[in-house]
Amino acid sequence: MKCLSLDQTEICFEQSGTGSTTLIFAHGWMGNKRWWDSQRDFFSKSYQIVQLDMGGHGDSSKTRIHWSAENYANDIIAVAKTISNENIILVGHSMSGVYATLASLQLPKVKALIVVDILKDLDHIMSSEQISQIFALYLKDFKAAVNNILPLYMFGKATPSKIKEKLQQEFLLNSGEFAVKVLEPLYKIDPREFAKKVKIPVRAINTDIGPTNIENNKKYFKDYACTIMEGLGHYPMLEDSEKFNLILKKTLQDLPLP
Repeated sequence: MKCLSLDQTEICFEQSGTGSTTLIFAHGWMGNKRWWDSQRDFFSKSYQIVQLDMGGHGDSSKTRIHWSAENYANDIIAVAKTISNENIILVGHSMSGVYATLASLQLPKVKALIVVDILKDLDHIMSSEQISQIFALYLKDFKAAVNNILPLYMFGKATPSKIKEKLQQEFLLNSGEFAVKVLEPLYKIDPREFAKKVKIPVRAINTDIGPTNIENNKKYFKDYACTIMEGLGHYPMLEDSEKFNLILKKTLQDLPLP
């Protein structure tokens, strides 16, 4: 299925399952809707499932000219507006957790937000120097960065080798210039500015590859809780889909929905 984002970028998405509540799954940087196939298979008997390709990713159009957090959020909004169900829960991994948070402010049907391994400490903001150094590595030799640097920060001790190889192969289908272009909007916003506006429950499923500061996050999100998965990297829904699905199931069951 296809729809148009606000800037006329074509967004591709898949819909499956049945249920009065829709789970919309949005992938992270350089990912695609296939990252959520295990969740589709697990939850489709109880929920309507929507998996989308963010602008520039997967099967969605790569013609976007202006890359911004607002345009990414509008990708999610455009898909959500095609849904007839009155209850929607957004599930966003990595950068899309930030954009799903932003999108939720414009979607009254969204009753809860689940962010996956992102927004671990809202008071931790990377400096412009740190960001520039990362981007310089991608632009200088993206293959070397993917093979030698990203694994240090993206994979955990229990990340399966086949998942590492799969993700690295997917990343290397892109150029360093593209990688920087589609990631840059994430570092041009301060999520604290809109986190305080979120009134719905926010639940996080993080890994211990980096520290999570629950108390800091509670200063901004009105209703926040977090579950930590140990030993994994940045992609828990791929690295240990069985455990992730059980945690997500419990998280959904425990939500204080109307």
